[in-house]
Amino acid sequence: MITIPHKAKQFLVFTIKLLIVIGAFYFIYDQIAGNSKLEWSKFQTLVLEKTSITTIIFILLFSVANRYFEILKWQNLVAFIKPISVGEASKQVLGALTLGVFTPVGIGEYAGKALYFPKKQTKKIIFLNLVCNGIQSFSTVIFGIIGLIYLKYYFLASGSILLVVILTLFLYFSREIKIKNYTFQDLIHRLNEIPKYIHRKNFVLAFCRYVIFSHQYYVLFLVFDVDLPYLTLISTISIVYFLSSVVPSFQFLDFAVKGSMAMFFFGKLGVNEWIVIFISTLMWFLNVVLPVVIGSYYVMRFKLNDSKV
Repeated sequence: MITIPHKAKQFLVFTIKLLIVIGAFYFIYDQIAGNSKLEWSKFQTLVLEKTSITTIIFILLFSVANRYFEILKWQNLVAFIKPISVGEASKQVLGALTLGVFTPVGIGEYAGKALYFPKKQTKKIIFLNLVCNGIQSFSTVIFGIIGLIYLKYYFLASGSILLVVILTLFLYFSREIKIKNYTFQDLIHRLNEIPKYIHRKNFVLAFCRYVIFSHQYYVLFLVFDVDLPYLTLISTISIVYFLSSVVPSFQFLDFAVKGSMAMFFFGKLGVNEWIVIFISTLMWFLNVVLPVVIGSYYVMRFKLNDSKV
């Protein structure tokens, strides 16, 4: 077995961390600079006219709360293995987000969190991250279907409900089928191993986080003088999040997918296309780019201990 010298290992780890950070920032820059629909001069003029320091701080607080509830979700779930502080949970969530920003469907996020734990716990951490993301997706689906029904998109609502029912029945009747030595029944068993109070808290935190980021979207529309009834606006937002969540994509393309969905559905309500584009981009910047900037700091400070390999 080849032994890598300690200094060589340190240099290799540093190089990988640097490449991750450079890759994250490159993809962010590429998406902003390469978006021909963003008329920055018009955007800057409107922002200066419509916003104040108080408004900017208020909107930023939504982003802080959004990521904070995600951190609390992770802290709550990891307590099943071992208790960690909010600071440690923040490090893991933000560092993993940076790693996942340019990987398909955020796969890098799973690997990123696993790196903070001993190798023997990798499967448990990946499973807990799946639960963490799964309950958030569940909230998005429920509110999305409600939004479709409220705005009378009955065909899409019926199709969505039917797909959920078919998927549930398929999983139930194929619960004994093994995929890489695991069955759906094994998944249920592992879920049941987690204490119910952790599941309840996870659900509440996911619900609160959904309310926060959907209403941040809502407030931005108000800032840009979009005058629509509350239920119409919030229902459309829920539809955009729901339908864009079922389209597999890279994390850094998330705003483009949501932006396309938003342009279609808000266009039906008469909202100007460029306003929708700017708000979608702002949401991406506030809730992905800023956390990635902070996460990059944690990535660069990450130390691969021997106990974790």
